[in-house]
Amino acid sequence: MKRRHSMVTISMATLILGTLATVQAADTQVRNGQASWVIQSDQVELAVTELGGHMAPVHFYRNDPSPIQPYHISPWQGETHPYPVPVLVPLRGDFFCMPFGGNSDEYQGEKHPPHGEVAGSKWTHVGTERQGPVRTLTLEMKTTSRAGKVTKKLQLVDGQNVVYSSHRIEGFQGRTPLGHHATLAMPEVEGAFKISHSPIKFGMTNSTLFSDPAKGEYQQLAINQRFTSLTAVPSIFKDAADVDVSRLPQKQGYADLVMIVAEDSADKPAWLAAVRADEGWLWFSLKDPKVLTSTVFWLENRGRHQLPWFGRNNCVGLEDVTAFFADGLKPSADDNSFSKLGVKTAHNINQEFTVRYIQGVAKIPRGFIEVADVDFKDGNVTFVSTTGHRVGVPISHEYLRTGNFAKMSGN
Repeated sequence: MKRRHSMVTISMATLILGTLATVQAADTQVRNGQASWVIQSDQVELAVTELGGHMAPVHFYRNDPSPIQPYHISPWQGETHPYPVPVLVPLRGDFFCMPFGGNSDEYQGEKHPPHGEVAGSKWTHVGTERQGPVRTLTLEMKTTSRAGKVTKKLQLVDGQNVVYSSHRIEGFQGRTPLGHHATLAMPEVEGAFKISHSPIKFGMTNSTLFSDPAKGEYQQLAINQRFTSLTAVPSIFKDAADVDVSRLPQKQGYADLVMIVAEDSADKPAWLAAVRADEGWLWFSLKDPKVLTSTVFWLENRGRHQLPWFGRNNCVGLEDVTAFFADGLKPSADDNSFSKLGVKTAHNINQEFTVRYIQGVAKIPRGFIEVADVDFKDGNVTFVSTTGHRVGVPISHEYLRTGNFAKMSGN
């Protein structure tokens, strides 16, 4: 007999009815060299560092013989160095940035560290609880470079290989770039990851030199060049062919940055996907393009040789942001070449503001090479491949707008 399902949207308040919330202890565990808080659902185990709130390691399909661990953890964990900036100490996985970027320039009397205090200072544990099928870890930080408070919530739902995150910003008034710095581990084989995304307005290579050879850094992509597809990004080398940035990793020895601007999506989420066909899975992110307008791609394949990189870091940052590249607060808040085209590069925060984000993993069948499109239904997302395969997974994408989840019930 065919099983039928109905979708019912429920709030967190509804989830607690009939189910006593279970609050867990706040003790940290050391994960890959950093004190971390850990939460689990029946599908996912997630660790987030006390320092900087970096999310990794994350084990999706955690009960499988070989759980999927998509996130990068920097190779210097456990080493002692005079780190040049705080964010490098725990560098791993996904973390929230505000102000996003290098922040080398002072802005209206403010000086922020790279990617902001939220990415390199200590978070405070507020609560870890279970309410029905939802596990929630809540952290808090009070910022000082610009006075404010940020409340981080990471949530897991039983039956889903998905991480729901929200950052509620109180205070911190004024213009600021912000966003998520999701960083995936790269395989060693060139082109093993296939990157695709929802429609874009355009893309640009970094507006200035990104990797300076005088500092032991090297890049292969051109400077301040517009493109329409990741498959053909201009190279810095004379007469060289365009670079296919949709297939990663790229050649060893380079560190590059490019940016794409999301097209308006008629109230549907904008999406990003990275397919590992050789291992049978894909990673994805979902966002509201009105909140996170663009995506910065940090392409790092042993292209930096100063401390603590030492030519050994291989990863890709798939960073959903509202910002002007990774230049920081002042270039993003002031007029720039993107803002002159009508692209928002900073939010003007004058009241409580919340950034919600979804990321996760789905298993894919043999022959699923690249995501061509994504279909959204109530409580479900279907990834459609260029070869016609369809993979449907339960995801409460409505959360991006409402902060609530869709509950599946059947008879």
